[in-house]
Amino acid sequence: MAKTRVVGLDIGTSAVRAAEVEFGSGGPGASRATLHRFAEIALPAGAVRDGEVVETSTVAGALKQLWQKGGFSTKKVHIGVGNQRVIVRDLELPWMPLAAIRKTLPFQAQELLPVAVDSTLLDFYPTSESVSETGRVAQGLFVAAVRETVTQNVLACESAGLTPEVVDLNAFALTRSLVQGDLMRRTVAIVEIGARITTIVIVVDGKPRLVRHLAQGGDNATDGVAAALKTTQVEAERLKREIGIGHGYNPELAPAADSISHVSTTLVEAIRGTLGYFTQSNPQTPVETLVLTGGAVMLPGLGQFVASATRLPVTLGSPLQHMEVARSAGDARSVDSRIALPVGLAYGVAS
Repeated sequence: MAKTRVVGLDIGTSAVRAAEVEFGSGGPGASRATLHRFAEIALPAGAVRDGEVVETSTVAGALKQLWQKGGFSTKKVHIGVGNQRVIVRDLELPWMPLAAIRKTLPFQAQELLPVAVDSTLLDFYPTSESVSETGRVAQGLFVAAVRETVTQNVLACESAGLTPEVVDLNAFALTRSLVQGDLMRRTVAIVEIGARITTIVIVVDGKPRLVRHLAQGGDNATDGVAAALKTTQVEAERLKREIGIGHGYNPELAPAADSISHVSTTLVEAIRGTLGYFTQSNPQTPVETLVLTGGAVMLPGLGQFVASATRLPVTLGSPLQHMEVARSAGDARSVDSRIALPVGLAYGVAS
C-alpha cells in the first residue's frame, strides 16, 4: 500500500515549526494519519514581522537548524500565510468548474480589493452551492494575498534549500487539523493566538465560512509587562505566565497585571466582536463552541476569561487526538497548542 509523507512548515513570528505527517494510500480522511517528526527553532525578535519574513538570511539559517534538529525525510514543504495583508471575503458566483472560477478572479478582484490586482495572488475556496432565480450558483471564500508576503516566505525557504510545493492559507490549515470528529457537524470558532497575530476561523459543518486576522497576540502582553516593570523581554515573558489572568499576585506586580488585563481585554473584545458579526449575519448557525490554539493560549486563566466573555464552551485544540504519534516524533504531545498549524499544512495534500 503506497504511503505519502508531507512536511507542513509554519514560519511564525517567534519560531519556525515543522511537522512530518504520513498518510495512507487514500490520503487524508481515508485512514488515520501518523505524525513522524516535529521540531521547532526560536527566531530572534524582528526576523519575522506581522507574519512576513523580514530578515531572509536569519530565517533561512533557522530553517537549516530546524531540518538538522528534526531529521525530516524530505525538503519539500507546504507553507502557510496569514496576516492582515491576506484578504478573505465571501463571494457568490454563477456556478462553473473551479478551474474556470479561478480564471475569473482577477475581474472579480477589481471591486473587492483596496490594492492593485497585479500585486496579489488570488484563490477561491468553495463552501457550498445552490440554485437561485438566475440559475446554479457557487458560494465560497475569495482569498487575496499581497504577492510580496508570499514571495518573502518562499524566498526564505529556498535560501535554506527547501522547496515549497504548496502555499496555503493558515486558516484553512487550522480547520483541517482541528475540526474533526464531532466538530465536523457543528459551528465552531477556532481562535489561534500567536505571538503577534490572532487568526479567527468560523467553521460550519467542516467548511470555513469566515476568516479574520487580528494584529495582536501574546507578545503584546509581554511588551506591556516589560514596559510596566522596566525589565527584559525574557523576564517579562516569565512574569506574564506567573501572573496570568484572574490569579493572585504579589502587589509589586500590579502594574504588570494591569497591563496583561488591558491587552487581554482588548483582544477578547475583538474576538467577541467577530463572533457577534457572524451570528448577526448567520442567525441560523450560531457558534456553538470555541477552540483555542496557538503558543499564547497557555497563559493561565486565558481560557476561562474567553469563555466568560463569549459565553461559549471553550476547549484547547488538540490535533494529535485524531492521529497516531510515532516514537520518532518525541514529545510532540507536550506542544499540542503549537503543532496545529504545521500539521494542518501537511494535511493540505488533500487540496
